[in-house]
Amino acid sequence: MDRRVDRGQATRQHLVEVATELFADRGYEGTSIEAVLEHAGVSRGSLYHHFASKDRLFEAVVEAVHAQVGEATLAAATASGETEACSLLKAAEMAWIRLAGDAVVRRILLIDAPTVLGWRRWRGIEEQYGLGMLKTVLQQAADAGRVPAPLVEPFAHILLAAGNEMALVIALADDVPAAQTTAEAAVEEFLNRMLQPTEPQKNTDT
Repeated sequence: MDRRVDRGQATRQHLVEVATELFADRGYEGTSIEAVLEHAGVSRGSLYHHFASKDRLFEAVVEAVHAQVGEATLAAATASGETEACSLLKAAEMAWIRLAGDAVVRRILLIDAPTVLGWRRWRGIEEQYGLGMLKTVLQQAADAGRVPAPLVEPFAHILLAAGNEMALVIALADDVPAAQTTAEAAVEEFLNRMLQPTEPQKNTDT
């Protein structure tokens, strides 16, 4: 039983990896189930055992790529050597902007996913993989007096949306390196301004 489970998980992972390459190279519309079967070397029955449709296979690919992006972003923030919350947030946001130029991220997450999955499902995946980390770091920043505590939740949503919008600008740009350079400068300046130490409220009681 364990060996069958392991083989099943290995087959599923293999299908996701093959489909990721095809979706990134050809786009969702340009990738057929037949192409996935041919490149993966598995039967149609095996594929449909794991994924009921091409849409479900694509959704699994989106989740897998998001998980990889999350790991890469966390690794970049950790590798920066920063420990202060604001610096970690900047490192993570800058890593995401740089990843937006990656061919797999551009095509699958930023161009095809919103259309194929629909806005609500795409947004749900975005929040699942990105919002939690932003809340955690912003709460640390709030504890250090850099962000008003009541605004941690809305700020997290604002940063998620702003980061995704800049990533989409990069993904659709004719000159991706130039767009990345401009985006990095804009994001850094925006975060510098947002994360200014908050002034303590003055006591107006007399």
